[in-house]
Amino acid sequence: MPTENAPADFYRTQENPGLWEHRGKVAAFGIGHSPTARRWDGQAETSIGAWMRIAIRNAIEDAGITADQVDGLVLDPSTTTGAWWPEGDPLPEDVLSQFEPGENPMDGVASLSADWIVNNMPELTNVTFRMNGPVCMSNSICVASEAIGRGLTNVCLVVKAWHNFPGRYYQGGANARNTVEGPSVWTNPWGVSAATPDGWTFREYMAKYNQSHDKMAQFIVNSKRNGLMFPEGFFAQHRPDEVTVEDYMNARWIVEPMNLFDHDMPIHVAVAYVFANTDRTADMKQKPVYVLNHASTYPKFGLTQGLENAEASTDSTARKLYHGSGLSAEDLDFENMYDGFTTFHNYFIEGLGFAGIKRGEALDLYQEDISIEGPHPVSPSGGNVGSGRTRIWMHTDTIMQLQGRAGDRQVQLKNGQPEVGVSGGPMPQVGDFTIWGTSPD
Repeated sequence: MPTENAPADFYRTQENPGLWEHRGKVAAFGIGHSPTARRWDGQAETSIGAWMRIAIRNAIEDAGITADQVDGLVLDPSTTTGAWWPEGDPLPEDVLSQFEPGENPMDGVASLSADWIVNNMPELTNVTFRMNGPVCMSNSICVASEAIGRGLTNVCLVVKAWHNFPGRYYQGGANARNTVEGPSVWTNPWGVSAATPDGWTFREYMAKYNQSHDKMAQFIVNSKRNGLMFPEGFFAQHRPDEVTVEDYMNARWIVEPMNLFDHDMPIHVAVAYVFANTDRTADMKQKPVYVLNHASTYPKFGLTQGLENAEASTDSTARKLYHGSGLSAEDLDFENMYDGFTTFHNYFIEGLGFAGIKRGEALDLYQEDISIEGPHPVSPSGGNVGSGRTRIWMHTDTIMQLQGRAGDRQVQLKNGQPEVGVSGGPMPQVGDFTIWGTSPD
């Protein structure tokens, strides 16, 4: 029987919802990553399914538990946003035949399912709760947190994988056809570039606040630096080259005003987290990182996001996060919001009021010290920019920062270790978000 998506009432979408009733009763403990690669090489042992097994086993070991203690599994079954199996190509039966099947024909190669994971990990003998948190890890974290809070699972694996096949990202499927159909006739009449809508939005932003694209450079340099201190990330493993302000200024345009470094680079990777009811803290090897609230924002809008929509949605997200956790912007020690296109970050942190900034001031903040050593650490994970396109680094880093085990990337505050962080995505106007703390109170 196919695993169902989480029902609507799992998501905290309303403004002024009151304190989350499960505040501080759910925590993240263990983290597991697979290796990374630029693209899949076609081998069974490097398929996204095989690497998910590595990530899960690493997370279980990191948490200090045994596989039979896991009773829940939450995942996003999709494993790409733009690297589809080429239409008309035969299925890779030589790889698929090496695994037990899942819910979909391409599970383990171009998708994942709870059935596939359980069928191919015999040590997971007690998984009785399964649910999809679709679209991205940010969604799955909210679903797992709610499921644990409601008592549907006690020790839950939360997993996400990204595959990347050879070829140009976003150029397969419908995008490879000779004609444009549906709503895309209005948004992509000349072809596909994923950054086009945000390019329009960033133009609005620069005009409204008299800002310059060049002021994004310090954000890029900081994110690349942080990514090189993330040993699980792609660039730290494969391309350990720093990026300078000059590199950013001279980069070619992809969709002006979005240049090469304003885009993230698709990679091949899997990650798993162990979440649990905090009653299980004594069973765990790692310190708990408490979920203090989760919030989701799914407004209706037109064909493109637009600056007005981006700002209204991120304002709403911030209000929900703060109201449901009992915290405020002053409590944030760092932020790890999404950066799939770098200019997304501006709308997120302005909506949060991070470091006391208001609308139009993110680029000015970037000219100050936003490093892990500074007073206002911005994206200490390095995000997708620093470690590759996954939508997971911000969550891994937030958990590690609050556990005090981020290594060279550890935020260094004058008053000690960070105590509160925030992460989420994927889009400013549509996404799922979590506020985390070292204390349940």
